[in-house]
Amino acid sequence: MKPYLEDVYKLSGLPTYTFVKPVEYQKLLVSLRTPGRGLVIEGPSGIGKTTSVSNAIVELGLKTKTVKLSARKNDDRALITELPEMGKIGLVIIDDFHRLDEATKQIIADLMKTLADEEDEKSKLVLVGINKAGNSLIEFAKDLTNRMDIIRFESNPEERILELIHKGEQALRININIKEEIAQNVHGSFHLAQLLCHHTCLDSQVTEKSEVEKTLTVSFEVVKERVLEELSRTFLGIARKFATGPRLRREGRAPYLQILHWLSESNDWSLNLEQALSLHPDHKASVGQVVEKNLLANFLAKNEEMFAEVLHYDSNTRILSVEDPKFVYFLKNILWSKFAQQVGFLSTYFKCCYDFALSFAGPERDIAEAIANKLSDAEIAVFYDKNEQHRILAENVEEYLAPIYRTEAQFVIVLLGQEYPKRIWTKFESEQFKSRFGQSSIIPIWFSDAPPNWFDETSRVGGLEYNKNKDKDSQIDYIVDILLKKLAEARGLNEHGKQLSLEF
Repeated sequence: MKPYLEDVYKLSGLPTYTFVKPVEYQKLLVSLRTPGRGLVIEGPSGIGKTTSVSNAIVELGLKTKTVKLSARKNDDRALITELPEMGKIGLVIIDDFHRLDEATKQIIADLMKTLADEEDEKSKLVLVGINKAGNSLIEFAKDLTNRMDIIRFESNPEERILELIHKGEQALRININIKEEIAQNVHGSFHLAQLLCHHTCLDSQVTEKSEVEKTLTVSFEVVKERVLEELSRTFLGIARKFATGPRLRREGRAPYLQILHWLSESNDWSLNLEQALSLHPDHKASVGQVVEKNLLANFLAKNEEMFAEVLHYDSNTRILSVEDPKFVYFLKNILWSKFAQQVGFLSTYFKCCYDFALSFAGPERDIAEAIANKLSDAEIAVFYDKNEQHRILAENVEEYLAPIYRTEAQFVIVLLGQEYPKRIWTKFESEQFKSRFGQSSIIPIWFSDAPPNWFDETSRVGGLEYNKNKDKDSQIDYIVDILLKKLAEARGLNEHGKQLSLEF
């Protein structure tokens, strides 16, 4: 019987004709043979982890002794929690381990320690998950490190991708003229190689084994464009939803868009957000707030039905990973400046680390905090000292604060209460930003119990008023609304609201 295209370059399931042993395969065989010792296999989706385990089990003659469970299935999750009570469990493989809840991960960690210490020849756990899956397990049992093997599957080298393509060519009796371009373009993913080869054959009217050797003559760009068009129907809505976050804030700093962009640039299809923020310190006040306040975790949980199949976020390790390799391919081929504009953001270029910095005396802290919180909710980067105490700790405070008020904040909001001229720190802060008067960057807020006089330099610039005898919340809402409009104008809009400049 002739092999069909769908059996050769498969879009799902285990490969029939095109299995290629990854670089880590021999290490996998040895670890599977080792009694009792736990094994964690981690790496990006679509590079052959599950396929390699399945083939290795057959090669070692262990297929009849193996139970495969998936953290995606409700019945399997219930069974996983009961494993410690089952005695001799044989070889148990738990796929998508990272999807288990924390209580179940703790149960598995404890069981792995027990099996390793006993060197049980009739019980072994193999966990398969995305990047850094082993890290999340160690969070529950620090002493597990020396009791298990962690095999990290990396992106496959081009020669392995070409080997896969060649096996498919032999099965279909064809010669793919763009195999080198495919190998270079799939970022080490066997799954993506299968996908592009499948569409290459469809474009060449190849649906089964050819009667005679056939050389295909297709354009890689045409194939790629058709694949991306198909992926766009599936993933564009998901990407847009993630990029906007809980709500589109056109004048905001687009923290969710930034996270998605950083993820697209990752070579291993996962993003350690703490490391990313250290590489992009100018986003600490926007993306940092989304991460540290668990807004990202809450957003993904609230929209689990949309994101669960493509993204996974571990709030303990703060690692965001891609579940579907096709989503990675889609992200890596987005024109980001155009995408950001289509989503609705005014700009993705910010000349300052902070949009606003607050300067105030102690009696006005409640007003300052209310303004800071509302600006942060609007995804605006605002410097408010209380939010950055962990960063200021053990630093030279003057050296830390001075550049913020001098240049690192686009606007300085000055809350001019009665105590403002009398306090040491407000005097220090005002010394830093006084040279910015006349640069349209200082926004005074005058309090009803401390109106400005003619000799007050702030009286010569436009500002806002706060009346301590009126409702606090309504005044805060009004002030924040005015600040957001000012920022939107500064982001680069003309009077008709049209985009003037937007770049990534």
